[in-house]
Amino acid sequence: MKYYLNIGSNMGDRRDNLYRAVVALTAGRKNYAVSSIVESEPWGFESENGFLNVGLKLSSRIEPHRMLERIHRIERRLGSASHRDEQGGYVDRVVDIDIVAIDDMVIETPTLQVPHPHLPERDFFLKPMMELAPEWRHPVTGLTAAQMLEKLHQ
Repeated sequence: MKYYLNIGSNMGDRRDNLYRAVVALTAGRKNYAVSSIVESEPWGFESENGFLNVGLKLSSRIEPHRMLERIHRIERRLGSASHRDEQGGYVDRVVDIDIVAIDDMVIETPTLQVPHPHLPERDFFLKPMMELAPEWRHPVTGLTAAQMLEKLHQ
């Protein structure tokens, strides 16, 4: 399976946080690609700390829910606590790793939604997807990342 992940950081040494997350996710792998860094404002909450994001494409046989568990372990190891406050709102974080897409799969469970439900709304997801997988199409809408980005900015 080809996984498309997005890694974001808005606390501490953001570039180093991204680097450490990529190293942890790609340990022992030879076939992966990392996008250019995208700067973005916090999405869904207010903060003075801007985000740096990168996309990561990697191949893995790991089942999606197990991959999500692995991602959560890496986030905790790199210093991220919960991504939400007591009221359920987003908060600043050292590292945030999202599964954006997995091939042309559609998964809708309480713990995992693929493609990521906010993919069409987040240019910091779409720009790395355009770079890593320009031919990829959303399995529900049929749109490429470039087409979704164009719609987002209309």
